Amino acid sequence: MLSLATVNAQIIKVKTPARSKNQTDVLRMAAPAIPIVRIAFIGLGMRGSDAVERMTNIKGVEIVALCDVLQERTQASNTTLQKLGFPKAKEFYGENAWKEVTKLPNVDLVYIATDWLHHAPIGVQAMKDGKHVAIEVPGALTMKEIWELIDTSEKTRKHCMQLENCVYDFFELTTLTMAQQGVFGEILHAEGSYIHGLQPYWGAYWNNWRMDYNRKHRGDLYATHGMGPACLALNIHRGDKMNYLVSMDTKAVGNPAFIEQKTGEKVNDFRNGDHTMTMIKTENGKTIHIQHDVTSPRPYSRMYQLSGTKGFANKYPFEGYALDEAQVGDAIAPGHKKLSAHSYMPEEVKKALMLKYKNPIVVDIEEKAKEVGGHGGMDFIMDYRLIYCLQKGLPLDMDVYDLAEWSCLGPLTELSLDNNSAPVAIPDFTRGSWNKLKTVEFSK
Repeated sequence: MLSLATVNAQIIKVKTPARSKNQTDVLRMAAPAIPIVRIAFIGLGMRGSDAVERMTNIKGVEIVALCDVLQERTQASNTTLQKLGFPKAKEFYGENAWKEVTKLPNVDLVYIATDWLHHAPIGVQAMKDGKHVAIEVPGALTMKEIWELIDTSEKTRKHCMQLENCVYDFFELTTLTMAQQGVFGEILHAEGSYIHGLQPYWGAYWNNWRMDYNRKHRGDLYATHGMGPACLALNIHRGDKMNYLVSMDTKAVGNPAFIEQKTGEKVNDFRNGDHTMTMIKTENGKTIHIQHDVTSPRPYSRMYQLSGTKGFANKYPFEGYALDEAQVGDAIAPGHKKLSAHSYMPEEVKKALMLKYKNPIVVDIEEKAKEVGGHGGMDFIMDYRLIYCLQKGLPLDMDVYDLAEWSCLGPLTELSLDNNSAPVAIPDFTRGSWNKLKTVEFSK
């Protein structure tokens, strides 16, 4: 039997840079209130252009700048603004135009929805230029970028939020409330994924950047949709922390075949396997299972499962709950005395539970969110919460450490896979403050 010291010696460790003197964490950081939030959008493709339109539905927002590599995209978003009755924003376009935007004096928030390679560099510079930043997923691609975002946020005291919309889906928000109120007992295991066959959409990405990144890298390159809801339910860096991960993948078949079919090129250097699985262990003895598959012909799934000592929640492929009978009283499910955790509860009981535990942050905006849309409304809730907290001077729902923890699966799973699925230590991105808070808290 191997000793604990021998086992620990076999875990690959990555460097955690020391925090600079006079630099402190940004846990629950509140910045001065901004009654009118002036926004610059950088990146106006699929995500960015939709975000511009969504923001026009939120009071107290001014869209002052639009930036993209392509001039026609800035013009198209400005046309949208004017059709909706809003003033024309200043336009920027070109490969390096974003550098002009982060310097603008009349901007409070830079909203970044570019290709992945530009996420962290723009975020870092925008904070240095005095702006809060919101960055599409994944927020960073390398450990160096992750630490640069953390250090810049801590030094400048500017918010750096990852635009992870899936934590704001109605089922996930309600389930989080149920978990926080003990409905499932102690949560021991969580699952999440991004399983989405992207072959019909590969051509929509500017300069083929997403396929190119999958070709050059392996691992869970898009983990945050699964990681976000799972980590919030387990209170990661709010009383628990992730200690290490182990990753495995299949060989690459689907995407090389797709490239050959479309271009005639026979691909022998495609790095990312069709399916990647990652297991994570936490300090408090919890586990997380994350999967990534953007190739296989499978129904869309983010999995999202919570398994506790008294109950279970599941979103894909069937949305439902299973609870011990003692967890469901007459106040919730009159007449349902024989409920068992061995099967999903009836739909009417599920609806009653979801009504009882509806997350307070969506009560007033649920109908508006469904009307505006964006993946069923969760995109609007995400934007609304970001602006609400900035306007009120409140801590944001997600901080730079969430960005780091959820994005780090990209580089760390690649490190595990390149070393024959060796365990890799996950840094404490709070550098010692992971147990300062005790639970996820949405500002009200």
